[in-house]
Amino acid sequence: MKRRTLLLWLLFLSALPAAGQPLTVRLRSRLQPFKAADNWETVTFSASIQPNTSAILICDMWDNHWCRGAAERTAALARKADPFLERLRRLGFLIIHAPSDTMVFYGEAPQRQAMLRIPATATPPAADTRDPPLPIDDSDGGCDTPGDRSHKAWTRQHPAIHIGPEDLISDKGSEVYSALQSRGITHLFLMGVHTNMCILNRSFAIRQMTRWGIRCILIRDLTDAMYDPGDRPYVSHAEGTEKVIEHIEKYWCPTVLSAELLEGR
Repeated sequence: MKRRTLLLWLLFLSALPAAGQPLTVRLRSRLQPFKAADNWETVTFSASIQPNTSAILICDMWDNHWCRGAAERTAALARKADPFLERLRRLGFLIIHAPSDTMVFYGEAPQRQAMLRIPATATPPAADTRDPPLPIDDSDGGCDTPGDRSHKAWTRQHPAIHIGPEDLISDKGSEVYSALQSRGITHLFLMGVHTNMCILNRSFAIRQMTRWGIRCILIRDLTDAMYDPGDRPYVSHAEGTEKVIEHIEKYWCPTVLSAELLEGR
């Protein structure tokens, strides 16, 4: 049994693209064929991704959260994400850990110090982009576990996510932008939480990076929304997350599945 398991694992690894080779990945977006009608079509297209000019940013995957439901889902995502990130390291992707409000914890970490040593690059004027309202109501914080009240519950990134020696740590958009420019990064893949909040709004996240000209791509199966089904539009939590993903595909950037990125040819 052990020999068979080892053989299957070796076959899987041999099927992965070699480090440095370009990946052809299928991205998903939304198209509005007739601009006067609010009808959108799902479209997919192929894009060539060079691993050594691509980065993965892990947004606010904290060790805890004030909302119990959010904390539980984040922990599950962290366990799923860690082996995925390890495979991308082997392919040559830069991994950037961005757990906001925890830089004191990482102050002496080599990956934080490496980020601080990168020379600052002036950010360009922000592009004027369309920014329609979200399709869900998160005005009350979006927590779906009753009785939880907002407070800072986190001190670090979730420990299930390994920080590699060549990774970087930051929670500032200007630092992340400088790191991307210093390494000639052309594509920034984002994962983490929360899709309708930090993934869109942090200074290192989709809205700002898109406005600075970075080609962003959301990994849609490694994200989660802060949404309570008791609020508009009164759908399940999973459907609420999917609605935010669709919103991002319409107005901000395409998305990809983690498995499709790993299987890119």
